[in-house]
Amino acid sequence: MSQNPNYEIFDPRFRALVISSADLEELHSDCRWAEGPVWFDDGGYLLFSDIPNQRMLRYVEGGGISVFRTPSNFTNGNSRDRQGRLVSCEHGLRRVTRTEVDGTITVLADSFHGKRLNSPNDVVVRSDGSVWFTDPTYGILSDYEGYKAEPEQKTRNVYRLEPDTGVIEVMVDDFLQPNGLAFSPDESLLYVADSGASHVEGAPRHIRVFDVVDGRRLANGRVFVAIDNGIPDGIRLDMSGNLWSSAADGVHCFAPDGTLLGKILVPQTVANLTFGGRRRNRLFITATKSLYSIYVTATGAQTP
Repeated sequence: MSQNPNYEIFDPRFRALVISSADLEELHSDCRWAEGPVWFDDGGYLLFSDIPNQRMLRYVEGGGISVFRTPSNFTNGNSRDRQGRLVSCEHGLRRVTRTEVDGTITVLADSFHGKRLNSPNDVVVRSDGSVWFTDPTYGILSDYEGYKAEPEQKTRNVYRLEPDTGVIEVMVDDFLQPNGLAFSPDESLLYVADSGASHVEGAPRHIRVFDVVDGRRLANGRVFVAIDNGIPDGIRLDMSGNLWSSAADGVHCFAPDGTLLGKILVPQTVANLTFGGRRRNRLFITATKSLYSIYVTATGAQTP
């Protein structure tokens, strides 16, 4: 592979995952904090959040950027369920919502044991329809990405929502600030980022992994990797089980055994990412003020 300034390669396996001639493209640059990208293959577009600007934006291949929703209630993370509906985490109203086909919004979760959630951050939907989301306090720390408030939950949890009953359960309660989450391609593992070092010196900046038991509980939690530059935020898996994580200097790619394979370098701090495009081999990256993309050879997992 010829030298490409977009990459740092630490393991030869990374060369097979990236394209030597691919350029990092800046698609949009008018955000305050870009987050939550989700690809809609059936529509050929990407939705992503601009949290402080209270809006969600739509990028259409060949068609540019438009406003999808404003105000957005400080929406952060987004995903799709198995029926292709948008599922979102709203900092402002401290809830997880689903946008129905007709555009109406259904509240999936806004409280636990009679108390308000902290500020749901990121979300993923498993093949059985269950909705898994993280609930750190970022959206209530100030009025910049939500509304400043005291947390009502004693811990900052990872939750599972049962699709048929709407009941939510705590899956993990010992994170400092649980953030991005993603299942392995076979859904036997759940990866969860802890970005506690964003506000607490010496706090975790690692990604943990858990065994998924019967699709309903987690076991054998352990540290998978630590991020060496910044903090982990949004994460995604490809079909080979490699984990792609946001970081301060770009996107870090880890093998299933935890080896750092390489980095895609990005000029701004990366918040989140997702695979999209017609073949799920276009990596969309939300980084501070901008939306970027770069083509890779990896194929993204978990697309309804």
